[in-house]
Amino acid sequence: MAGTVAITVEDYLKTPYEWEPEYVHGELIERPMPNKIHAKLTGLLARRLPEAIGLYVEFRMRLAYDVFRIPDLALFVDEPDEIPKSPPLATIEIMSPDDRFPEVIQKCEEYRKWGVPNIWVIEPRSRKFFVYTAGLSERDRFELPDFGFDITAESLFAKVFTGQ
Repeated sequence: MAGTVAITVEDYLKTPYEWEPEYVHGELIERPMPNKIHAKLTGLLARRLPEAIGLYVEFRMRLAYDVFRIPDLALFVDEPDEIPKSPPLATIEIMSPDDRFPEVIQKCEEYRKWGVPNIWVIEPRSRKFFVYTAGLSERDRFELPDFGFDITAESLFAKVFTGQ
């Protein structure tokens, strides 16, 4: 859902928005509205992540001079700048009902080019986890072995959909 009016990076950064858009090559990109499942997944992941990892929800990051993205979750080992110029340890995109895979894949590719080592996508409707490297690959778990973090799709979705 791209806007049609090109604006400068400077105008993007200084303009207060009622909704927080992303910015890609002069265009404001409207982000899909999360739903209840999206919110629940965010909260569950936040509680499961180790304290050694800084968790930032919907945190604007500058991937290039004229590319600003806002992942659902960004995980940092070191304290990031107000608008990080260095990649996080991981980004997590949780698909909302209005999200489309081509747009999510484009965003993931931008994260990869920026240097994010762990790019994760959660698709609640199909109850699947994906990892992005040079494309999406389905996985049964997300892991950060150096931090003792391991969560399976089965266990996360069981908490969301059955409350277990």
